Amino acid sequence: MLENSPPELKQQPKFRSSLLKWTEYFSNPEGEITQSMSVFILIWFGQVLSLVGSRTTAFALSIWVYQHTNSTIQFTLLILSTTLPTILISPIAGVIVDRFSRRWIMIISDFCAGLCTLLIAWLFISNHLEVWSLCLVSGISSSFNAFQGLAYSSATTLLVPKAQLGRASSMTQIRLAIAEILSPALAAALLVTVQLPGIIIIDLSTLALALICLLVVKFPEIHSTEHPHPETNSFWQQMTFGWNYLVARPGLLALVIFIAITNFLIGSDEALTTPFVLSFASVQSLGTIYSIAASGLLVGSVVMSIWGGLERQMNTIFVSMAFLGIFYVLAGLTASTIVFTIANFSIFLIVPIVNGSIQVIYQKKVAPEVQGRVFAFRSAVVQGFLPLSYLTSGALADQFFEPIMATDGALANSIGKIIGVGHGRGIGLMFIIMGLFSLITTLIAYLYPRLCCVEKELPDAIPDQPEVS
Repeated sequence: MLENSPPELKQQPKFRSSLLKWTEYFSNPEGEITQSMSVFILIWFGQVLSLVGSRTTAFALSIWVYQHTNSTIQFTLLILSTTLPTILISPIAGVIVDRFSRRWIMIISDFCAGLCTLLIAWLFISNHLEVWSLCLVSGISSSFNAFQGLAYSSATTLLVPKAQLGRASSMTQIRLAIAEILSPALAAALLVTVQLPGIIIIDLSTLALALICLLVVKFPEIHSTEHPHPETNSFWQQMTFGWNYLVARPGLLALVIFIAITNFLIGSDEALTTPFVLSFASVQSLGTIYSIAASGLLVGSVVMSIWGGLERQMNTIFVSMAFLGIFYVLAGLTASTIVFTIANFSIFLIVPIVNGSIQVIYQKKVAPEVQGRVFAFRSAVVQGFLPLSYLTSGALADQFFEPIMATDGALANSIGKIIGVGHGRGIGLMFIIMGLFSLITTLIAYLYPRLCCVEKELPDAIPDQPEVS
């Protein structure tokens, strides 16, 4: 495989040799290491460190906001300030990612995000940090992260052989799982010892290591054959390119809708877990459930990295979504800490398997030179369902489902005799409905031939070894 590698990847700095030795397993099943996969793993390693640092800072800042204001609304505003800019900026970021070097976009984005972190540190030290300024700077930082994320996912197709896209996608999921597991514990421990300024210093140090990993490698660049001169189109045409590209490929568009539904269910799970668990368990139990759920992300990512999914990734998605629905039903059936912990762990174990399979399909079927714009449209649609799920699930629980499942509620003498009545049982019914909805949606998706057969109908957009300069 080395003969097909780009010339700039032939020579590797000697100080990286020890790091590259452990990449053999992830390179291919036979243990033959490829230079492209080695570069990807080096970048992945830097991104793991950077993500842990940034998530730790974000978690510490969220604690600071709640302690500083004692307001749930302002706490939610901080979450929205990091979510909405990503949705809004993604279409623009997709055009930029397809026009310029993805490596340098990652470098510049990381550097600018670091400057935002420095600004937060200066505001905190000078006693000028307020919630509105924190939300503003966090929004700007998340906009740069949108550029970085799209460039990273698009560059993966160029760096990794097609046969290894499944493992690469799983490693990306592992990166997220590691950050989810470590950042809350690190933030809680470091706030007591080094406090917020120390956490920011650690964050900037991990960011510096990620930048070094990007600076010491060179990315292969694409030969754009389908759209060699995107600059001849208007910027608006390029922003809407992702939509037009997917409309022409109904199977991929249906997959976007399917992902969005999955994201809505996951967002509802996140919004409802805390009030649901606290209706029958303690705060300590809630913390344990969250930690075990995060470990489910890690286990699922590792399983996917070793297994790689079924031969047809759509079959992996359908089977996983069916099990997802079953575990949602199980989670809401009874007010039991053990049952909910098992169900929630299983739900989050399935998430990286579904995400990994979806990412592999898109990386294979979407031409590398347009992945930035297509992935941007997909990200905007899918991520847009998260705040929608946060808002609707909470309102439905308080205003409708909890009242009808109260002791004297409308469903107390029917469904209430099966799953129980009282505080929290309305949310339990919502989990059951979410599970049934997942099962029905999966069946409909399976019966839609454009989605079910998308891997057969659409040819791969990349050869076994991606074309690089």
